[in-house]
Amino acid sequence: MRPVTRDPVRVSADHRGGMPARVYQRSRRNSSRDPAPSRLSFRLQRLWLTPMVRVLTRVGLPVLVVGAALAIWLGDAGRRDAVIAQYNAIKEKIEHRPEFMISLLKIDGAGPEVARAVRAMLPMTLPASSFDINLDAYRDTIRKLDAVADVSLVIRPGGTLEAKITQRVPVVLWRTPRGLEMLDDTGHRVATLITREARPSLPLIVGQGADQAVPQALRLIADAGPLLPRLRGLERVGERRWDLVLDHDQRIMLPDADPLGALDRILALNTAEGLLERDFTVIDFRNKDRPTIRLSADALAAFRQAQSDSLKARASQ
Repeated sequence: MRPVTRDPVRVSADHRGGMPARVYQRSRRNSSRDPAPSRLSFRLQRLWLTPMVRVLTRVGLPVLVVGAALAIWLGDAGRRDAVIAQYNAIKEKIEHRPEFMISLLKIDGAGPEVARAVRAMLPMTLPASSFDINLDAYRDTIRKLDAVADVSLVIRPGGTLEAKITQRVPVVLWRTPRGLEMLDDTGHRVATLITREARPSLPLIVGQGADQAVPQALRLIADAGPLLPRLRGLERVGERRWDLVLDHDQRIMLPDADPLGALDRILALNTAEGLLERDFTVIDFRNKDRPTIRLSADALAAFRQAQSDSLKARASQ
């Protein structure tokens, strides 16, 4: 009978716990493996713990995929035109809903001429959608009118565009080579005047640069007092000083420095000595320390005759 032989690999065991040698070697190999993660695995784990990487992975990557797909889909010109046409149709339908329509322009605070100009400047024909008008551009256009100091535009419920106009108030007339201009208290042009008789209550100023000194001219007029009934206007001389023009071709020349003080002194002399009642042509106060008075031809002849008579009387004595 053939003797039974045992597989030395499978059944042979050594004295280490009765475990087969191959099984012992595998167990020994497994027990000697390092339990720490590999360097690549460690770096990937650390990278995943970064907030920015997690956001890019969870949000950025899907968005990128969807965007790429959308870009590929819109790459066709026909699809793009269809999308644009649909968008424009929806937009127009919304913009022309009744609650967004303007059917009336209401103007407050403006005269008839300014109101007509404001209506003519409206960049569209009513009724129209409120989306079709640029209120800022329309406001800037209205402000270009010389007679308009300020304007506010508001779209009221019910389809009314309300324009509140603040007009410039003319306070003085400025005679120029081109004609008469009405100015407000800052010297800004308001409108052109055809004839002086149309606004006889407004004082008159003349001379180059007179519009730049309107505030000072108004103070002189307000301080003129008893001269007002005789005052015909103010003339700007050399763009630096004023002459007061009175009736009877009389003129008061004021200095460029402190003209109000010089006018007050003239009025004081008139009260004390009746200066303005004399027959003069010019009172020169340009030099306040040496004011002079220029008599008319008749007054000068009478003065010389009086001096001559006085000398003859003294000689006869």
